[in-house]
Amino acid sequence: MISVLKSLLQIVRPYQWWMLLAAVMGFATVGSGIGLLVSSAYIIAKASLHPPFTELQLGIAGVRFFGIARGVLRYIERLVSHNTTFKILSKLRIWFYESLEPLAPARLMHYKSGDLLQRITGDIDTLENLYARVIAPPLTALMVSVLLWILMGKFSLMFSVTLFCFQAAAAVGIPLFTGYLNRGTASKISALQTELQTKTLDCIQGIGDLMLFNRLDDHIRKIHELKKRELALQRKQTLIQKSHESLTGLLMNAAVLVLLWMLAPEVSAGNINGVYTAVIIIAVMASFEAFLPLPDAVQHLEANATAGKRLFEIVDAQPAIIVPESPEKFPADSTIRFENITFSYPETSFPALSEVSFTIREGEKFAIVGPSGAGKSTITSLLLRFWDPAQGNIHIGNKNIRHLDPEVIRKNTGIVDRKTYLFGTTIRENLLLAKPDADDEELKQSLLFAGLGSFTAKLDKWVGQHGMNLSGGERQRMAIARMLLQNAPVIVLDEATANLDTLTEKSVMYSILELCRQKPAKSLLVITHRLRDMAQYDKIIVLEKGTIVEQGSHDELLKNNGLYASMWSLQHRLNPPELLTGS
Repeated sequence: MISVLKSLLQIVRPYQWWMLLAAVMGFATVGSGIGLLVSSAYIIAKASLHPPFTELQLGIAGVRFFGIARGVLRYIERLVSHNTTFKILSKLRIWFYESLEPLAPARLMHYKSGDLLQRITGDIDTLENLYARVIAPPLTALMVSVLLWILMGKFSLMFSVTLFCFQAAAAVGIPLFTGYLNRGTASKISALQTELQTKTLDCIQGIGDLMLFNRLDDHIRKIHELKKRELALQRKQTLIQKSHESLTGLLMNAAVLVLLWMLAPEVSAGNINGVYTAVIIIAVMASFEAFLPLPDAVQHLEANATAGKRLFEIVDAQPAIIVPESPEKFPADSTIRFENITFSYPETSFPALSEVSFTIREGEKFAIVGPSGAGKSTITSLLLRFWDPAQGNIHIGNKNIRHLDPEVIRKNTGIVDRKTYLFGTTIRENLLLAKPDADDEELKQSLLFAGLGSFTAKLDKWVGQHGMNLSGGERQRMAIARMLLQNAPVIVLDEATANLDTLTEKSVMYSILELCRQKPAKSLLVITHRLRDMAQYDKIIVLEKGTIVEQGSHDELLKNNGLYASMWSLQHRLNPPELLTGS
């Protein structure tokens, strides 16, 4: 826990002066409350002796000053503390995202989306209490304790020592006791919230399948059970939390009784003016206001440590790829070479690719085909440096991609795969991801190329969460429009037309091929299992179980009568004589 908290404090260290200012303002607010009560007590006690009005002027001025100051300082304290909290929260969100991004997708593939969502939202939201309820209250209480030590010391050192003992019990004893009763509760709640988030997200995203197999009621029942367990733990926390104020009040009353017992002989002996008895007692009572939040601080400390631990579990992971300190520039030549590539996914016993070698020359139209699980999409992942191969090298131009910045590779590679992600915003904003400075004419042109001419007049149409207001084919064509707008020297289509009808597919592919023929020439890599218009590709390689089993042109592969010819026959239902002619 200590190491996690140290790491969190290191992250928010740039705001240390803001935190100190907020703590000082909190102390000033509590101090003004003490001053107001002490001044009032002085006036009431002094007035009972019927002194001249002039002797009450100091107390009256104190009441006016502290009465106004308390309200003003409370407002400033809230303003500064909330501003500090929001700065810290913003810093934590940016830190987590910047740490998370280099880990995707290799280091995040084992986490469920609900778990990641809980860490990104719930755990970071928990950390907003790091300053306001964990760091600030002990600092404020410490300053109030020092103030009362000085005030009590004016009358007697024993008064200061006695009060300090009761305050120490309120600052340490009660928090430790309630923390002991609450131990492990925060981590259990966090685990339940993660599981609840995962189950809820699974239910929303898979509601069709759950209804199809008549399992929706069972899934909802599990969600209710998890929520009941979470509420039970939260009730336990609340019950213990409600005891804080009562226990602190008991200590305050005990401190008052002990100090009264100590004051009585001093007042009787004339060592202390009786008027100050009320001042001392009221000051003691008011000072315990600063100690009320401390038991909660322990509870939030555990919750913050649990949330921080869950975040560091991810961000402390070593990225699957290493970004070079001085990356080379992206080459002008977009020729791609795979040289003896062997790669296995983590925790798998067989290679996804084994000694794969091929070359895609600049301007060449290249296709990779093969059955599902043959390793086709793995080639895309390696080219984009989501992973690095265990053996072999990949070159773009004359440069090893290990010497290039992965972000630069991805900016120069336009890719469309079968899973199109659209943000819950407008068509315009989704397209501008590819080219932020594009004007409306460029956006419309890309939509026309992708077969979405009807969208050119609807650039500000909201596409819905994940693009759910669009059909599957429209979402796919949006991704193609985004790729066209990117105008990258390398284009990769990974089952990009899987959701399109035949006529739209031909139209879109014609536009892409025309784009590749423009100057400067673009390298085109198409990964597909749908063998249509294959004669238009300069070269085709056939993958099976991670190995290249055939390569050549469409006609050559048909004449070989191998796996490619079998796939073609199955999809086109041609007779053997027609296969040989490639018709």
